[in-house]
Amino acid sequence: MVVATIAPPELGRNRRWIVSAIVIVVMVSVALNGEGALAQQPLYKDASQPVELRVQDLLSRMTVQEKIGQMTQIERTVATPEVMTQYFIGSVLSGGGSAPEPNAPAAWQDMIDTMQQAALATRLAIPMIYGIDAVHGHNNLYGATVFPHNIGLGCSRDPDLVKRIGAATALEVRATGIPYAFAPCIATCRDPRWGRCYESYSEDTAVVKTMTDIILGLQGDPPNLTAGVPFMADKSKVIGCAKHYVGDGGTFKGINENDTIVDYDTLYKVHMAPYLDAIAKGVSTIMVSYSSWNGERMHANQYLVTQVLKEQLAFRGFIISDWMGVDRLSDPNNPNYTNSVLKSINAGLDMIMVPFDYEAYISGMLSLVNDGEISMERIDDAVTRILRVKFVMGLFEDPSVDRSLTNHLGSQEHRILAREAVRKSLVLLKNGQQGSQALLPLKKNATSILVAGSHADDIGLQCGGWTISWVGAAGNTTIGTTVLDAIKAAVSPTTVVTYEKNPAPGFAAQLKPDYAIVVVGEEPYVETYGDNMELTIPLDGIPTIQNVCAEVKCLVIVISGRPLVIEPYMPQIDALVAAWLPGSEGQGISDVIFGDYDFVGKLSRTWFRTVDQLPMNFGDAVYDPLFPFDFGLTMGTKESL
Repeated sequence: MVVATIAPPELGRNRRWIVSAIVIVVMVSVALNGEGALAQQPLYKDASQPVELRVQDLLSRMTVQEKIGQMTQIERTVATPEVMTQYFIGSVLSGGGSAPEPNAPAAWQDMIDTMQQAALATRLAIPMIYGIDAVHGHNNLYGATVFPHNIGLGCSRDPDLVKRIGAATALEVRATGIPYAFAPCIATCRDPRWGRCYESYSEDTAVVKTMTDIILGLQGDPPNLTAGVPFMADKSKVIGCAKHYVGDGGTFKGINENDTIVDYDTLYKVHMAPYLDAIAKGVSTIMVSYSSWNGERMHANQYLVTQVLKEQLAFRGFIISDWMGVDRLSDPNNPNYTNSVLKSINAGLDMIMVPFDYEAYISGMLSLVNDGEISMERIDDAVTRILRVKFVMGLFEDPSVDRSLTNHLGSQEHRILAREAVRKSLVLLKNGQQGSQALLPLKKNATSILVAGSHADDIGLQCGGWTISWVGAAGNTTIGTTVLDAIKAAVSPTTVVTYEKNPAPGFAAQLKPDYAIVVVGEEPYVETYGDNMELTIPLDGIPTIQNVCAEVKCLVIVISGRPLVIEPYMPQIDALVAAWLPGSEGQGISDVIFGDYDFVGKLSRTWFRTVDQLPMNFGDAVYDPLFPFDFGLTMGTKESL
């Protein structure tokens, strides 16, 4: 466990003064003793020099236009070679679901190398950095390994597991030439009505803090790192991005991008604490939240961004906006984009995810600097941080794609790891009716099995949002093993497996299977599209449970990004498993339900009875859940609450 405390603001300012003094001393020393070397090449290109010295040397050579270019991140669809070179663009990204055609490794590699060549064609040859939302594996790429979403990983309580997932994700992202992942999300989700709750590891800050070990997998283990200093071990790693700073999981009624109404002490203890761990582990970048704190938008919050994050917590990586986060500072009915840029930059943001109208952003920035509304000191702070990360990454020495990593994409080794993650994320909530024998583990040598439900044979529903496309979709969206295929592979060759998506009343009774497995849950969603005030099971899930479980013994598996209303149907259900959003490896489910492995998962979220109870979290004065936080049975036990 990493223990960190907030230092007084004076400490942050003193650290900056000390670093500046060291840089000046070293620069003078080099000027006196290395004139020959300086004449041969710019000092910033000398990999043997200290990072801070290289940063200051390069910064001193840059024009205002070049500096603003480094503070600009644009979407890949507008990142032509001409734009990259003309505007000195510092970073490019893929928005959710944005991919080259075809969505295959070589197309990604060629695209990124082309952009990089354009960036290197500028006067100072500063490489660009490409970023992507790799939030449960390299989820934009067809055929990549798709790991369980964070809500499931939080149930594993296994920081070593998430570290290994981080390392695997880094390899697959790097294999397409991308060195920057917008992950992890370290929100503490306090209300499951929020459409991003599945991106959060837990409602409990302590669980979220332990899961920040994924950063060590993404970036590598920093040796003797000073807290706050960005780090990346080698070219098999990526730089990470802790998000969304801060309070995104605490908004009123779980409404996305809404207001988190708490005092500073609560904000710090519940929502900010994981950032201390992330900073201590060397996270290189931090993304600011769309949300507000007590009415003030985080994208314009100078106190929390500059005074707390940069000065008190001494974070020395760069701070990036969210997608069009600056635009949201303006009234849509009376937009003033330049004023929004002014607020964000002066709040302390270093890189702006524009992502399309780069001309308006760059011209607005130039005007604000020329008019003195944004100081050169603020610009230099931002660019120093961006360059620091690029030097730490080794991007100047080796900016091109390493195509030798291609074989890691969707590799068997990574799929085995994802299968392990699925096993460890499952939570057994019920196992047998009162006074009867436990249903699980299921018999592999059954004569007949009925498999039913919308989510039993659908890899897209199994993976959820942020999979291939932004929202995700039903159907064969990527390569993987569905729950149905996993069941068929696990049982005896003589067992008859019948799949009926939505059985009518009487179907199960007529079939007379030994038992039924019903797999139901939510449709894919993201962000605001996932905000839900009812949290009922959609897609005929409820009638499927009723029609099957009223007639035969049944196991119900819920595929969802959060707890759903299930209490009214509990008397009919013989066994209940929360599988969350397991990703591409459905055999992790069959491994456990058939008894090859036991259940180890514990609820990372409180499972409520009715939505009227929300928000309700572990530790609340009034706490009457269906299943409490940390609940989870093991095989052979059948007690339920």
